[in-house]
Order: sequence, then structure tokens, then C-alpha cells
Amino acid sequence: MAQERAKAVTLKGNPFTLVGPELKVGDAAPDFTAADGDLKPVSRSGLKGVTVLLSVPSLDTPVCDAEARRFNKEAAGLPGVSVVLVSVDLPFAQKRYCGAAGIDKVRVLSDYKDRSFGAAYGVFIKELALLARAVFVVGENGKLTYVQYVKEVAEQPDFDKLLGHLRQAAKV
Repeated sequence: MAQERAKAVTLKGNPFTLVGPELKVGDAAPDFTAADGDLKPVSRSGLKGVTVLLSVPSLDTPVCDAEARRFNKEAAGLPGVSVVLVSVDLPFAQKRYCGAAGIDKVRVLSDYKDRSFGAAYGVFIKELALLARAVFVVGENGKLTYVQYVKEVAEQPDFDKLLGHLRQAAKV
């Protein structure tokens, strides 16, 4: 059974359990397999270069929508950095959302099938079967250079801190 971290996050003040390890800067980025909009499997090992992995509960919520839109805008100013957003929304719903919201610079993947991403990155919320909000930056060497687990799932990640890290790493 996967490691569980009781009361690791809250949603509107209510505590929930995360399944999987708590990753730290310097750890090797775990591999995972998630589905793209055409139901094709995509693995972390198949992503090249510096990659920002965004974990969100559902694109159909205002906080996740705002985060996806913000990163879609920010991605244009981060040359050499890929941004990948992962949720458990079905790939069809993700594709519909991206088309309606104009999300075209962020790659969106679904962890609906086996929760491989959620378990590997320690963001699977056991009680809700959703992903917690978190941000991971994978360096070109496959190691994590930035990790941010957002303790209150209904809040945004610290964009300024993340963008500062990316700009410093990319010398932008």
C-alpha cells in the first residue's frame, strides 16, 4: 500500500489525506503515465528539458481555471520551459476546457485512469479521488529543482516564488 500522509492538505479548512511520498528539491522526478486529449499515454520520462508540472483538482473550478489561464500566459515568457498541467478530469473534458479557455501553451494531461501521477508525486487526495494543488519543476537532469505543495487546495500556488525560481534557473 502506498504511503499516506494524514491531514496533509485542507479543502476549505477540512483536512484530507494525501497518498504517496512528499517529494523534496533534489529528488529524482518520479515517472508517471497520464493520458493526453487523444487518450494516448504520456510519461514523465518522455518530457524533455525543464518542465513545470502543475497538479490541480479539476479544471472546472474557478481556482484551477485561474491557475491554468495564468500559466498559459506566463509560459510565453519562459523560453525553453514546458508547462504541463495534470488533473483527474477526463481527457475529453480537458480538451473541451482548453478549447473554450484558449489554453494553448500549457500541455494538459489526465491522471483519470490509474492515478499514476497522483501516487508518484504524493498529491492524490484519498477521500476525494482528486489531485491536490501542487507545483513541481523538473530540471534537465531529471531532478526536482522546485517543489510547492499548496496546503489549502482552494488557494493558488505562490506564483511569484515559482516564476522567480524559473527566471533565475533560465537566466531570463
